[in-house]
Amino acid sequence: MGIEMRINGWIRVAIFGVICFCPWLCFAYAEGHVNQNANKLSCNIYEGNWVQDNSYPLYDSSKCPHIEKEFDCLKYGRPDREYLKYRWQPHNCNLPRFDGKSFLTKFKGKKIMFIGDSVSLNQWQSLICMLHSSVPQLRILEKGVAPITNYTFQDYDVSVIVFHSTHLVDIVNRTNGRILKLDSIYNGEIWKEMDVLVFNTWLWWYRTGPKQPWDYIQIGNKIIKDMDRMEAFKIGLTTWAKWVDTNVDTKKTKVFFQGISPQHYHGTEWNKPEATNCAKETIPITGSTYSIGLPTSSHVLQDVLNTLTKPVQLLNITTLSQLRKDAHPSSYNAFRGMDCTHWCVAGLIDTWNVLLYTKLM
Repeated sequence: MGIEMRINGWIRVAIFGVICFCPWLCFAYAEGHVNQNANKLSCNIYEGNWVQDNSYPLYDSSKCPHIEKEFDCLKYGRPDREYLKYRWQPHNCNLPRFDGKSFLTKFKGKKIMFIGDSVSLNQWQSLICMLHSSVPQLRILEKGVAPITNYTFQDYDVSVIVFHSTHLVDIVNRTNGRILKLDSIYNGEIWKEMDVLVFNTWLWWYRTGPKQPWDYIQIGNKIIKDMDRMEAFKIGLTTWAKWVDTNVDTKKTKVFFQGISPQHYHGTEWNKPEATNCAKETIPITGSTYSIGLPTSSHVLQDVLNTLTKPVQLLNITTLSQLRKDAHPSSYNAFRGMDCTHWCVAGLIDTWNVLLYTKLM
């Protein structure tokens, strides 16, 4: 963050290959699905409900060699399995079944980057596992220097990369401390080289105390100790939006913004006022709506997205994830800490990548 990073050894693609789809690649295989091409879905794929499906999970997490210890719930003792057996069902259409081989074929020679905080890492890990399970014999080359990790599926030359950035805008070290620069994006020179960008930020905007990664906020030439955090979030997002409009060639690069990922620490939100975390939750909330509606940050995000002149798609995972109070690691992680912020791999977060797959294919 704020320090220039260089990516070495990535193969630049000079020729864009036109990929022809076999008819079955976008078919949905799960029970009850109707064959349907992902490009012709006529419904809002983010409106629906969770249904039990015994063909899930999409992969065996014990066979994925790339899961961080924060997210590997089964390895660290989660005893129940019901949370793995749910599929997202839109109201008026059906999602395609994820096909990793067709995904790698379509994006041969391309670079896909997730940019954001540890929730971006969470989604990136899920996609790595989904692709690995589809073609387990593939050689995967891992390389990277913080804040970048790059997994390249070598036979297809597809790079799936995560870039750690808590705020998207810069944090720089100065003699007087760490400064959050709300109007500066230095690392954008790296990002705009990608073929697919999936952005995310929110988790760190309200951090205080020792976990706060900055000491001062800067806007233009003005440096202040603190400000309303939601307003800071909006200013930072606006800087990002202006960066996209100015710098990204959206004819070459597809741009997504991951919706706000919810947390589950307040049982009043799912009619359990005595619950202060997600520890004992094993099933989703029924229905299609969450009692408190969308968080304010989601409305701020949508307002900023509406200012863009270039096409950016919202990966609108907020409501469908609010319904999954059961899908967090809780204490089933290497640290035994209570985590109702991130998501188990395998689990709900695979659906985020199914939705991304649907939009990309």
